[in-house]
Amino acid sequence: MRKVLNPMRSKLFLVFCPVLGVVAALAQTAQTPAAPQTPAPDKSSSASSSSDKSSTPAKKETVAKPMTEKQKKRQEAKLRKELETPYRKWLNEEVVYIITDEEKKAFKTLATDEEREQFIEQFWLRRDPTPDTEENEFREEHYRRIAYANERFASGIPGWKTDRGRIYIEYGPADEVESHPSGGTYERPIEEGGGTTSTYPFEQWRYRYIEGVGSNIIIEFVDTTMSGEYHMTMDPSEKDALLYVPGAGLTLNEQMGLADKTQRFSRTDGTHLGTGNTPLPESMNEFTRLEQFAKLQKPPSIKYKDLEAAVNSTIKYNLLPMKVRADFVPVTGASVLTMITIQFERKDLQFKQKEGVSTASINLYGRITTMSRRPANYFEDLVRVDVPTEMLQQAVEGRRDIYQKTLPLKPGRYRLNIAAKDVVGGNQTTFEMALDVPHIEDDQLGSSSLILADIIEKVPTKNIGTGPFVIGTSKVRPRVGDSFKQGEKLGIYFQLYNFEMDDQTKKPSGTIEYEIVKAGSNEKVFQFSEDVAGLPGGASQVTVEKLLPLKDLAPGTYTLKIKAVDKKRNQTVTPSATFTVT
Repeated sequence: MRKVLNPMRSKLFLVFCPVLGVVAALAQTAQTPAAPQTPAPDKSSSASSSSDKSSTPAKKETVAKPMTEKQKKRQEAKLRKELETPYRKWLNEEVVYIITDEEKKAFKTLATDEEREQFIEQFWLRRDPTPDTEENEFREEHYRRIAYANERFASGIPGWKTDRGRIYIEYGPADEVESHPSGGTYERPIEEGGGTTSTYPFEQWRYRYIEGVGSNIIIEFVDTTMSGEYHMTMDPSEKDALLYVPGAGLTLNEQMGLADKTQRFSRTDGTHLGTGNTPLPESMNEFTRLEQFAKLQKPPSIKYKDLEAAVNSTIKYNLLPMKVRADFVPVTGASVLTMITIQFERKDLQFKQKEGVSTASINLYGRITTMSRRPANYFEDLVRVDVPTEMLQQAVEGRRDIYQKTLPLKPGRYRLNIAAKDVVGGNQTTFEMALDVPHIEDDQLGSSSLILADIIEKVPTKNIGTGPFVIGTSKVRPRVGDSFKQGEKLGIYFQLYNFEMDDQTKKPSGTIEYEIVKAGSNEKVFQFSEDVAGLPGGASQVTVEKLLPLKDLAPGTYTLKIKAVDKKRNQTVTPSATFTVT
């Protein structure tokens, strides 16, 4: 049996050896990086190899794919987040100790950098002791305190974050400072129990008066970790390094046997003083200390009143009544035409007669400022009315005089102040309102003011873009008060911006719906729609000019509702205006 098996084993071994060799070679090839094969040393192979190398094309560079809309929005959101960083630092670091809860809440609701800039400007102006000068002494002193705190009180963390830094930034340098930077032997005052002990490093700051906190304010800071980081404390005994050492650092009462040191830990006033049953002075009463500690955590009170204007328009009818309205037509992303229209009733004016002509004159002065009273623009003009003396009665009855001034402004919120004086009669009045100049985003459908006008007509070529009531190629005179008679026509004027262009027609793709609803009943008395592609202008700007006869509308109050839809982006704007038919 053995003689038969041995040859078989030899044959099997001989058969499997090449197979195992192939397997081992394959395994080695899989484990080691592939290397270029060495060609045989003949001329044809060498020539072929050289030819292959020279004809091998270079690797193509990867071409970046265009970003999708979702990727673009994500990138824009990331960019906005990065841009918000300076404002976040301003809120959470620079003014964290002096901003009120109401101001912080309002700041967090702001959506644009322009709004944040205006808020910051107003924030400092509210605290400026001399708002009529360029310098803001409060702001300069505030940043000086931050720099001093970072230099003087830093201890592993920035100085402005420490308790000493916070108090210094809020209330300035103390009137008196008692410093024990190394601790050591300390003679307690009698109100703390008297006697001698050893202390941790500590400081006592005394302010003669802090508005909103009180008089003779003593603030104590203790460094119990011996690391240079002092913290504010309400317990005068916290600085006692021998507090937990039996029989050491005894107070006078404890030395005389009138009190026991263990009684310090059963007190209910939040301290570990060794005064026994001796009453504490009022300044060390637990409620007084707690109240002072709580008040010191609050932002300092604002000394100077807010200059914020009322958001709603208010008209002051004195001896010279006038009405004012403002409309906005964006020109670019950074410039908006602001049209201020002023109306006077002729019956309120005084006329002066000379050589058969009756004349009324009104001096106008207008000033536009930021909400913090920084000048932005102004205008002054003379409104003059001349009528023949024999026709004065007819010229005055039911007639109005309208003045308009157009000024370019950046998007944002402003304050408009107007003063008017009747030169003949001496009567005068003032007017104040807020101007919310809109900002149009480049990738968002937007609109100008919806202007209800009593005149919409084309102007001669030489007058395009110039003169009162002129917008582009049209004269658009707003109806101040939005009141029309049945026999008149309602002029509708507005502009739409940033429609998405249709790839095939190269025109804006969208619709505009018009709807007039009667107030009170919500009854639709008029409805109409049209395609944007048929209106003058391009995708970037579409101008709408309409004249609607009012003869079929019963007297009453109505609301004109506009709905403009960008079909490509699925965006909508819905301007509206209310008018009265008499």
